[in-house]
Order: sequence, then structure tokens, then C-alpha cells
Amino acid sequence: MSLILFSKRIVCNPKILKGKPVIKGTRISVEFILELLHSGMSLQNILDEYTQLSKVDLEAALAFAKHAVSHEEVIPLFELVPSLRA
Repeated sequence: MSLILFSKRIVCNPKILKGKPVIKGTRISVEFILELLHSGMSLQNILDEYTQLSKVDLEAALAFAKHAVSHEEVIPLFELVPSLRA
């Protein structure tokens, strides 16, 4: 999914969830979609449970998340928590 397509489906508004990225027209955040997936829900389960969402909305949320983490600076965890150093 292109940056342009997910930018039409994912919005950030300081008045909605303090500016977290959400599915346009909802208060469902990208973070919440990721939490649902992490808990074991499938995309189809999410669509069945949240009927206001479309498959394109979920694809946009995943594309947004991928884009967000692919442009972050990676800091090795052991630098933050020295006890994790091997």
C-alpha cells in the first residue's frame, strides 16, 4: 500500500485520542489495531467485530505502522538496560 493511500485512511488530529493516528472517521487507533492483532485476532475477526472498518482500513493501519517503524532510529536494548548485555 502506498504512502498516499494510507494517508487518505489514517489521520492524526490533536482533538482525537491526543493526536494518535486513527482510522479516518473513527476513534480506532493504529495502536489498537496492532494490539488486537497481537492478542491473536485475525484481520477477519477484527472486521467482524468492528463493522465500521474495511479491509482497506486495516491494510492502511498496517502500512502506516510499517512505515513508522521503518523510519525510526534503532537503539540496542542493552544500551537502555545494561543488565541485558550478553
